[in-house]
Amino acid sequence: MRAAVLGHPVAHSLSPVLHTAAYAALGLVGRWRYSALDVQEHELAPLLASLDVEWGGLSLTMPLKQVALPLLDEVSPLAAAVGAVNTLLPMPGPMPEPGQRLRWRGENTDVHGLVAALREAGVQRATSAAVLGGGATAASALAALRVLGVREPTVHVRSPLRAAALHEVADRLGVALDVAPWERAHRALGAQLVVSTVPAGAADDLAAQLSRPSAGAAGAGVLLDVVYAPWPTALARAWSARGGAVVSGFAMLLHQAGEQVRMMTGHEAPLEVMRRAGEDELAARSR
Repeated sequence: MRAAVLGHPVAHSLSPVLHTAAYAALGLVGRWRYSALDVQEHELAPLLASLDVEWGGLSLTMPLKQVALPLLDEVSPLAAAVGAVNTLLPMPGPMPEPGQRLRWRGENTDVHGLVAALREAGVQRATSAAVLGGGATAASALAALRVLGVREPTVHVRSPLRAAALHEVADRLGVALDVAPWERAHRALGAQLVVSTVPAGAADDLAAQLSRPSAGAAGAGVLLDVVYAPWPTALARAWSARGGAVVSGFAMLLHQAGEQVRMMTGHEAPLEVMRRAGEDELAARSR
């Protein structure tokens, strides 16, 4: 069986390391293999149509998490509510005839990854939370915060165009969303829980503000920064320097990948084996 992570760019993805380590621990080497395929938005539909029954699953990264939705035969309720999929699974049924395409179901394991990473760090419940960024991962963060009990999150975005889609996600999730401009994002740093979904470097201005003595109680809560390389980010360093708890995006990646392994292979993921493999790879890349 084959599986792969699709995205553009994708060469940096840690997913092949995590999944391959899981296969080795589960005794699936030779029966399962996992690779990375550079796929742009316009290439996704023809690729899905070309895959045959040897494919057991696909992981999606940017920019494909939302583009994939109209191409799927079925979407899980959670993925539909979030409006993004990061996992594609072939649907069960009779083996396709020659020339027939596989039927695909979309899932979202990013929400599981976020919740599991925060709970692993000791966050079982939260009342106030803020999200930095407005993309597909931010939408998953809203769903994760709802699981943790947050009903009125604040999202800080650079582009007002992001707000409409996020309000639709919030309505489907049953949460009251406050969308605020990025210029006021420094206020989010005083929340009990902050989830940064922006790329590396995009929150450096907030890190600078957090480093000022006038920041007051900001940075006293928990920060989950979805970036995992380079690590730590400037925001993570500044947050930690103020004594706040920091969760790396690697923890999210690990747990969402573990859920993908379970869904694709039917075996419980060996998370500690995957964790060690991922940490070793990140250490090697930083040398």
